[in-house]
Amino acid sequence: MQSVASPIAAQPRRLTLWLALASVYILWGSTYLFIHFMTEQMPPLYMASMRFLVAGTLLYTYARVTGTPRPTLNQIRSAGAVGILLLGIANGCLTIAIQHIPTGMAALIAGTLPVFLLSLNWVSFGKTRPSNLALAGLLLGFVGVYFLIKPDKLQGGSADHNLIGAGLIMIGNLAWAMGTLMSPRLNLPSPFMSSGIQMLAGAAALLTVSLLTEPVTLFSIVDAPTKAIGSLWYLVIFGSIIGFSSYAWLARNAPPTLLSTYAYVNPVVAMLLGTLFAGEILTSQSLIGAGIVVAGVVLITLGRK
Repeated sequence: MQSVASPIAAQPRRLTLWLALASVYILWGSTYLFIHFMTEQMPPLYMASMRFLVAGTLLYTYARVTGTPRPTLNQIRSAGAVGILLLGIANGCLTIAIQHIPTGMAALIAGTLPVFLLSLNWVSFGKTRPSNLALAGLLLGFVGVYFLIKPDKLQGGSADHNLIGAGLIMIGNLAWAMGTLMSPRLNLPSPFMSSGIQMLAGAAALLTVSLLTEPVTLFSIVDAPTKAIGSLWYLVIFGSIIGFSSYAWLARNAPPTLLSTYAYVNPVVAMLLGTLFAGEILTSQSLIGAGIVVAGVVLITLGRK
């Protein structure tokens, strides 16, 4: 006979579920604003590399101290490859894009990630045709992005800046989708160990490019203003460690359809914070584009088989 969990035992689990979900919604949605603050007066790739260097070191150390075995060379290579795609290329592109477009707009375009996951899984990894509802969502997603990047839709924005910012995020979304779809096919270590290695690999890639292309040295962090340092620590603690831990817990304990809702809640949070704290202004037609993007992502989520 199947046992039934008591209401008393179910309550803490339900509370943990909603706290973790709120963490992913709010903390990940706020990262766009703090990336903007972190890179206002400092080179973007350099600061992104410092963020993942610190977070990766903390996670790797935590994994080892709590008894996680040392990863094999094959596991290091696999996690490193995923880290370069997810954090080196995808996050690097996002960090640069925020120098060209508002954070709310960046979050909305980044929110089209399910479009890339769906398309890439269809044509390459899974060879799985999406449902008609998901295909409708895919089409809506691209229509929404078109509205968002038109040059007259951002106050003070230019066509060049819109296209550069949107193009970088789309390259990043493609890299993130590739890394996400590759992960189940690779031999990766335990979650915390894997994330630590991924962050360190992403940091190494970002720092290498930064030293070659940006006016920095290895120790330029000592010249960073207080606002940039504070934002960096916020991203390390709340964005990378707490946000990731909440997401990892939800991935094991929450229905995928519930977990995937972060993709269209994060942009709303980012838009509100950008308006309140960064003085970003969206026109009415920008909001229409935002609504189309969110509707497309919702349809893709509902239409997944």
